[in-house]
Amino acid sequence: MAKKTKKLTREMQAWIAARKHHHLSHAQVHMARELGMNPAKLGKIDNHKQESWKLPLPRFIEELYFKRFGKTSPEAVLSIEERCRREAAKKEEGRIARRLAVDSATPREAPRGSREQVTCKSPSGLIENVGLRPATFGNARPQ
Repeated sequence: MAKKTKKLTREMQAWIAARKHHHLSHAQVHMARELGMNPAKLGKIDNHKQESWKLPLPRFIEELYFKRFGKTSPEAVLSIEERCRREAAKKEEGRIARRLAVDSATPREAPRGSREQVTCKSPSGLIENVGLRPATFGNARPQ
């Protein structure tokens, strides 16, 4: 039986489309995401053919990344698909751990509402549960 694969989120789908459309590598997409770029706005930045003073988008991302982080590339580069697979696996591990924790929990020895606890909130109920006579409470007359 084949394993079901979950669909990617809209944000991840947008990054995949931007990677294909703008001919970016996985490392460049990773850099752009760390820089906080919007995949829908990359077309405005990648306008170097009409505006010759602009850098091509891949080089622009690499230069910005170097200016901000002082590195030429990220240490660990993951593709978007691999990142989504790891996140889904991590969520599934958490679900399994929570399920096991609930199943292995032992029931309480003294459940709430037992006879040892006072459940009545009225003063007369408190007097009866504690074992005091009504005459010793408040302004009541002795009988």
